[in-house]
Amino acid sequence: MPLSTARRSGLVEQVIEQLRASVAGGEWPVGQRIPNETVLVESLGVGRNTVREAVRALAHAGILEVRQGDGTYVRATSEVSGALRRLCGVELRDVLQVRRGLEVEGARLAAAHRTDADVTELRALLARRDECLATGDTDEFARADTDFHLAVVRSSHNATLTELYRGLIEAITASVAATHETPVEIVDHGVLLDHIAAGDVDAAARTAGDLLDRILAGLDP
Repeated sequence: MPLSTARRSGLVEQVIEQLRASVAGGEWPVGQRIPNETVLVESLGVGRNTVREAVRALAHAGILEVRQGDGTYVRATSEVSGALRRLCGVELRDVLQVRRGLEVEGARLAAAHRTDADVTELRALLARRDECLATGDTDEFARADTDFHLAVVRSSHNATLTELYRGLIEAITASVAATHETPVEIVDHGVLLDHIAAGDVDAAARTAGDLLDRILAGLDP
């Protein structure tokens, strides 16, 4: 590879990492249009071709979406998220079914491997979730509920399972917002937490599954 080409390739990789960090860090949320090419060239101190290659690479990875004549938008927070969104699509039932699989296993493993620090964090997140529910703010509640379930999965101490769940986090948050007023009797999340804290593997998994089963049942006509 010619030296000039190698240098250019390395520069593109650097820009890709900078753009990826802006997305992962929340500077550019999902659904937001990122700065235009001129602004990126100036802020990053690189040429237009370098910016175009970096954006093209991230679009191919599913993180960005280029809309001709409109701009470039954030589509997902990571390559994993982009891939999972393509696989699951945006159908609510599909997302809920995938959630069920991940959350049941997450709860089961959390009951087996959670630490005291995990339980303390879960109790704090559950209290925040319940506060948001009481205010009636759908967006805040959706984020708080998702944070609680992510913490349950994280308490499994299974890095692969946690990364898979993180990969669907935007779709999961949207599914919470879409179903939190579904007219079904929802399992008390405190019961799930109690089973995890007690180390009751079977009860934790069963409760997590029951929670999603009732939501799914509420979608039936």
